[in-house]
Amino acid sequence: MLADPPRIASRGRGARPSPGSLPVRPAPSCGDISVDAGPADSYILPMPYRWLPSPSPNEAELRLWPHESLPPRGYAAFLLATFTLATIPLYTVLGTVLLWGLLPFLLLALGGLWYALDRNHRDCQLLEVLRLTPETVSLTRHNPHGPDQNWACNAYWTRPHLHADGGPVPNYVTLTGCGREVEIGAFLSEDERMALFQDLSRQLPPARR
Repeated sequence: MLADPPRIASRGRGARPSPGSLPVRPAPSCGDISVDAGPADSYILPMPYRWLPSPSPNEAELRLWPHESLPPRGYAAFLLATFTLATIPLYTVLGTVLLWGLLPFLLLALGGLWYALDRNHRDCQLLEVLRLTPETVSLTRHNPHGPDQNWACNAYWTRPHLHADGGPVPNYVTLTGCGREVEIGAFLSEDERMALFQDLSRQLPPARR
């Protein structure tokens, strides 16, 4: 189950039978970006989230992921450039005992840099998938360091909320329903969370909210 958001009181209602087939509005596009259907670590895309095309007009799917400012190619180039520049001072001490005194510190620094960049890269593999159907709204979070988390609710009672203040970040977006409130897109920027809330408000008709 997805963890409840901190410092936000739950306001969702209990699940009730759906009053009927509720249409899902056409999803807005966030750019022409191909999305791999593989595991979570393959979702490295230039935009923070995207509504995917759906074969059914009554269904929609949204995928969200954190920004990754340094792509894999830039990651490798940065490490190579850092290693090259860091070894330049060692050329003056080649063949001396001082070289062996400095080399361990250089390797330790480069190892720490590699670990930090690699950890940041793996942390950015987080993926959230929101699926909307006439009967159900479900949210799945693919965590890079743990098991997937899932939340689902009757579509009729699912409501988006924007918490401008009082949440862990400004413009904190949550979904409520089935007696729970869960966060969505907390890793996006403040403006992106506002745009996300507007998209969700358009996707969920007033009868559901």
